[in-house]
Amino acid sequence: MKKVILIISIFVISQISAQQKITLWEKGKMPNSKGLKLKTIEEKEGRITQIQEPEWVAFLPSKEERNKMAVIIIPGGGYHHLTYDLGGYSYAKWLNTLGISAFVLNYRLPTSPDLKQREMGPLQDIQAAIKLIRKNAAQYGISPNQIGVLGTSAGGHLAAMASDISTDYTELKGDWQNYSTIPDFAILISPVIDLGEFAHKGSRINLFGENASEEKIKEFSMQNRVTEKTPPTILFHAQNDPAVPVINSILYYEAMIQKNVKGAIFIFPEGEHNIGINNKAELTDNWKKVCADWLHQHVIKSK
Repeated sequence: MKKVILIISIFVISQISAQQKITLWEKGKMPNSKGLKLKTIEEKEGRITQIQEPEWVAFLPSKEERNKMAVIIIPGGGYHHLTYDLGGYSYAKWLNTLGISAFVLNYRLPTSPDLKQREMGPLQDIQAAIKLIRKNAAQYGISPNQIGVLGTSAGGHLAAMASDISTDYTELKGDWQNYSTIPDFAILISPVIDLGEFAHKGSRINLFGENASEEKIKEFSMQNRVTEKTPPTILFHAQNDPAVPVINSILYYEAMIQKNVKGAIFIFPEGEHNIGINNKAELTDNWKKVCADWLHQHVIKSK
């Protein structure tokens, strides 16, 4: 009986170490905050509409299977909520099967009453997450130069912001300034890119409020922010996406071509706004193999 209890205990410890929940900001160092004490509101299982404070959940493969790559997963939800389970944990578990460490980021939503400048909160959180994981890369058994982002829907917009905006908004001082906020690669799935003519209107309203200026819309439409320093990026989108028009991915890829950014785009005839780990269309489901091959060829082999 004692041996059984010991085995169970070891198994539980192993599971805890493989999935760690970590607070993003040190107490008193979170920028752009009014200092309000918020409660986490989970509208339904797997869907958060307000978080107490930004955090991530780490999903780590076994040390024997782990390679040097890591991906920060940015859930979507139209900047209104965070689909942390279907749009986060499911991708993390799949990445673990490839030997890739994954970190699901629950970031501050721009609708949070605690934010002083609503559109900057999510960007500050993903930038801090990239810095923190880079700084602690050795602890996780990963390379600080193989850290990418995976964003779906509005999470794709945030992943693109992290890729394209080089200004560091974290306000972290000291040796934190030695760590770049730009990811080494990006995976964008059904991403919100344009906030103008082809916008997902809910994402735009939640990010800015009702009356965003044309200047602000242009500034945060990510096809306008691609530069030569944008990291290699692969995009997946469905032609029949009713929520985020496929032109969003096309505009971003066109900008990548103009700036000589390495990458690829795959547009599937079916999939709607539900490209994920389990897909109804067999052709669309191939995105996982394509993505895995791309990561191996253009990220691992290039390092």
